[in-house]
Amino acid sequence: MVSPLDRKLLRDLWRMKLQSFAIALVIAVGVLLLLSGFGVAAQAFTALGSSLSPLPEAKQGNRLILQGPYQRCRHPMYQAVLLCSLGVALAIGSLLHLLLLLGLVAVLGGKARREERSLLLLHPDYAVYRSSTPAIAAGLPWLDWRN
Repeated sequence: MVSPLDRKLLRDLWRMKLQSFAIALVIAVGVLLLLSGFGVAAQAFTALGSSLSPLPEAKQGNRLILQGPYQRCRHPMYQAVLLCSLGVALAIGSLLHLLLLLGLVAVLGGKARREERSLLLLHPDYAVYRSSTPAIAAGLPWLDWRN
């Protein structure tokens, strides 16, 4: 016969196991997002080649890149940074890092908009690309502003 105290202990043990499993799952998702972000960054870096620049101004004389990760979104490097940041926040379980991620969303969204103004001046066909391809993350208002 199981005493009420033993039942409570068993219930608490199962609850702890489920909590541990949930925490492990969140950490695993975080690590997968981080690794995915690294993969997207590597693809974007390779596709950009000599067009890569840390500045939000498009380089004169460079061609418009539309293949590789640029088929899925217009700013895959920014997408990669956001994926990595979200992955770290989940993997370490940090609310501070989630708040910093929101700030990063604001900064990268603004930087991408500025970058696109110069891309429109250098590449007239950029407007068609912009209207059909998500900016950073499809369906998120500050991260997708297709016309």
